[in-house]
Amino acid sequence: MKSKKIALWIGAIVFCAQVAGASEKTVIRFGHFPNITHAQGVIAHALSRQGKGWFEERLGPNIEIQWFTYNAGPSATEAIFAGSLDLTYVGQGPALNAHFKSNGEEIRVISGAANGGAALVVKADSAIKTPADFRGKKIATPQLGNTQDISCRAWLKANGFKVTQTGGDVTVLPTANPDQLALFQNGGVDAVWTVEPWVTRLEREAKARVFLEDKDVITTWLVSSAKFLRDHRDLARKIGEANVELTKWIQDNPDEAQKILVAEMKAETKSDFAPDAVAQAWKRIKFTTDVPREMIAKAVQDGKDAGFLKGATDTSRLIENP
Repeated sequence: MKSKKIALWIGAIVFCAQVAGASEKTVIRFGHFPNITHAQGVIAHALSRQGKGWFEERLGPNIEIQWFTYNAGPSATEAIFAGSLDLTYVGQGPALNAHFKSNGEEIRVISGAANGGAALVVKADSAIKTPADFRGKKIATPQLGNTQDISCRAWLKANGFKVTQTGGDVTVLPTANPDQLALFQNGGVDAVWTVEPWVTRLEREAKARVFLEDKDVITTWLVSSAKFLRDHRDLARKIGEANVELTKWIQDNPDEAQKILVAEMKAETKSDFAPDAVAQAWKRIKFTTDVPREMIAKAVQDGKDAGFLKGATDTSRLIENP
């Protein structure tokens, strides 16, 4: 009788352990910005919110995706350094800066996401007609060291201007995207170098005109922490594959993708995004998972010209296909 009780007790322990093991979930902390250029992240976040997670369905039942939103790249890469984020959609500038800052030990690009979608805009009636006309002017960018900020500074240098963090021939003023509109409207800045959907919003709401469209720029990558790749390489591989599938779905279903994206951006930012404005912005963006080496080389050179990348800039460990 005693042996039966012991057997039952052991069996109960084994059963409880199995149930506990079955219920344990691997939590993946995923970041993105509430931007059209981060469409894969925005749409996947929306589907997770609806219980139809794009990544969850492809990673298995014991995976939980936790989504986090950021306003600019440096904040997202700092979260990876702090160990509070595993993967994120992020711009080339912050990703490269973080990679070199860690001597190549951190930040791995596992897939592309989007190119283009950025532009330098001025007021429709502005006297600025040529690059030389920017002397003495103020240009707003989303954040110090983000992709558009670096592109802006590198372009100004290429056109013969001396630019420092606090002034120079042209003042570059890092300003959060939502604040750029009012600043531009009230004359606080003469121009804005930013990314969609803000380019289109400036055109529509502040009568801006595009002075320069930045088409040949890596706008968004999908990057992973080195630790996540080491500890969960198979999951990283599946995430990369799922991102390729999602990108293809976005390319093939632009109307449905835009509808989901508009609703999710409103949920994340509490702001309305006109569907026709999103459709207008969509035309400037190329959603792609390609990671061209020549574009990386240009990004590195821009970072050097802007003064953000100094010393060794070896990118041999930057891209990793898990």
